[in-house]
Amino acid sequence: MTVALSATLIATTTLTVSASTASADDASVYTSASPLPSGQNGDVVKSQPSTYNGAKATRIQYLSRDNKDKQVAVSGTVLVPTTPWNGPGERPVVAYAPFTFGMGAQCAPSKTLAGEGARDLVSGFQGGFVDALLGAGFAVAQTDYLGPWVEGSGDHPYVNRLSEAHTVLDVIRAAQRLPGTGLPSNGPVGVAGYSEGGSAAAAAAELASTYAPELNVKGVYSGAPPADKAVLAKSLDGGMYAGFLGYALVGINQAYPEANLVGLANPAGAELFLQARQTCTLDAVFRFMFKQTSSLTKNGQPVSSYLTQPPFDAIIAENRIGTLKPAMPTMVQQSPTDDVIPAAVGKQMAKDWCDKGANVQWKDLASFSPFFSHALGMPTASADAAAWLRSVFNGQAGTGNCGRF
Repeated sequence: MTVALSATLIATTTLTVSASTASADDASVYTSASPLPSGQNGDVVKSQPSTYNGAKATRIQYLSRDNKDKQVAVSGTVLVPTTPWNGPGERPVVAYAPFTFGMGAQCAPSKTLAGEGARDLVSGFQGGFVDALLGAGFAVAQTDYLGPWVEGSGDHPYVNRLSEAHTVLDVIRAAQRLPGTGLPSNGPVGVAGYSEGGSAAAAAAELASTYAPELNVKGVYSGAPPADKAVLAKSLDGGMYAGFLGYALVGINQAYPEANLVGLANPAGAELFLQARQTCTLDAVFRFMFKQTSSLTKNGQPVSSYLTQPPFDAIIAENRIGTLKPAMPTMVQQSPTDDVIPAAVGKQMAKDWCDKGANVQWKDLASFSPFFSHALGMPTASADAAAWLRSVFNGQAGTGNCGRF
């Protein structure tokens, strides 16, 4: 499922270490200094030219924060269309929050978008979402989230609300601060994501006003967000997409090591944990399909039974999305027949926001088939996200449809 990474990196530049004193490996955005250089959230640590059709692409390493407020190094890509912006005002920057791409270092979207790493059907969908945003004329700031793609950063804290919100908001800051892009430092911005990216975008919508109040966030699109992990712990268990639950357990262990989640595992569970850490999405889906978590714990109980008990109940509560009012217009979209994330989860998040007085537009995502509707909805989601954000940047966000869904 994977291809070897190229041994030779493309020509690089770095903003903190001069080319005359840094080796190619040192300059790579996937290599982190220890300790990290001092700086503010969103500061660009390193950059290097990348490749992408129709855009000037630059891979970056930037500063952000994990769920414990520790400063971390994160990789990503800034893409600026080669065509002029034909909308009102200055060209907007849209943070693209990727959907589930995996846990291995070879899976990072900043690699697969450049034709490197582990390229598969999922990485093709990632490119399709980026293409839709670029095609609307937006600059795209794509985050890899926190994870092992930057050496020494540990496992990916999968669907962690705080960590992913921080990395999404900080990649916008990084795009605005990156020299040579022609992007305004305080222009209009938006956020878009689907599935894992939908929850990251939604979390960013909730935290933007406090974590990044200077950003002029005009709108946030959240597609099929896994907003309530307690529901997913039951719905994914033993199903076709049980691998995503495995990812969530790896993510909890990374973000909350004090909870000692791995201490609950039997030898089979410990082995699955180690395997999941190396996989990309499709590999995990096929490898762990229909796995029952009750076969992976020491006492034979499913993982969901632990999540109602301390300390995991507090972790689940901290990662539930829908508890804070977004300050900007939002669109939430999901297929009624979503086969990965129950549609009720996304709709409940949208209703929770409505109850808090937010401007929310709910839209059913058109599905071509009740089978694989989550994956097959992605192309429609990307087109709808780009179209809605275009209307937002044109000052036509509307007042939403709370109370009518």
